[in-house]
Amino acid sequence: MIFSFYSLPILISFTNNKILNSGEFQNNSKAVLAYTLNQKNNSNINSNQKLDERDLLIDIYSLNEQETDTVRLDASTIKQLYEETDYKLDDIRKNKLVKPVALTLLPREIKMIEDTKKRKEFFIQIILPLILEENKNIRIDRKTLFNIINKNNNTNLEKKWLEKKYKQYGVMSRDLSILKIRMDEIPVSLAIAQAAKETGWGTSRFALEGNALFGQWTWSGEGLKPKESDKNQGHKVMKFNVLQASVRAYQRNLNTHSSYIDFRMARAELRDKGMPLDSLVLSEYLDKYAETGDQYVDVLKKIIKQNNLKDFDDAKLLPSSIELESLI
Repeated sequence: MIFSFYSLPILISFTNNKILNSGEFQNNSKAVLAYTLNQKNNSNINSNQKLDERDLLIDIYSLNEQETDTVRLDASTIKQLYEETDYKLDDIRKNKLVKPVALTLLPREIKMIEDTKKRKEFFIQIILPLILEENKNIRIDRKTLFNIINKNNNTNLEKKWLEKKYKQYGVMSRDLSILKIRMDEIPVSLAIAQAAKETGWGTSRFALEGNALFGQWTWSGEGLKPKESDKNQGHKVMKFNVLQASVRAYQRNLNTHSSYIDFRMARAELRDKGMPLDSLVLSEYLDKYAETGDQYVDVLKKIIKQNNLKDFDDAKLLPSSIELESLI
């Protein structure tokens, strides 16, 4: 397991011991794939407006290719890092500030942590900065989008940016209102709950072997074949080089796939009313994420409530030393 310390968070040097500048889980959920854009799910798109999987995933592919020589750190090393950097969930629940400790791989020993509470906390510590990082990226893009919408005339650079985002979010109609609805954050508590459900709190084979935190399927990309699947079935569970790519792919899934249009509309309605994005409300619209339907939704709600995950919804990722230097 590796640390990839984003350039966004405060860079942490474990070797220097200081902060610079300041039981195997059986995954039964059958997640709907966002990226195999078959004719059945996209029959409303005409022949000259077909979605291209590469356009939807190009930034995920590039992120995935950045980290290929990753080293898997063991759980004890990671725990020591957290202690050295004073990275504690109890503090985050109070002050809402998250230290930017970013890992690229899960430790294999996570499934050997017998204390359930400690295993859950360890898993949350690992994925929380990754989720916040991706939400931050979306938030920045959303701000750019609103600035463009509020202008009478747009520059060529802005038009190119829009064209890129239309493709990235599968808006072939180039409708700004649709792009605005799709380009939005996923509540942190909801993302944690789904990752916990899909991986058994980080213990599944798909998570440990393929960095697959959200059980997404693929028929065309690289992936892991479910052991219980029929040999004639073509789907695999999407595989990633780094955990962050899995988080980004998950968010793109919910923000683009036709199965989650009701989820996106409910989220937009909350935005229009000036209300926070409530994971318990929005989880109601994820019954299509798994074959178990409403039962899956009930499980998500239970995970969110029992583990007080909504405490992390308004958490913020601390800025990197690079970002701080740019402000001086």
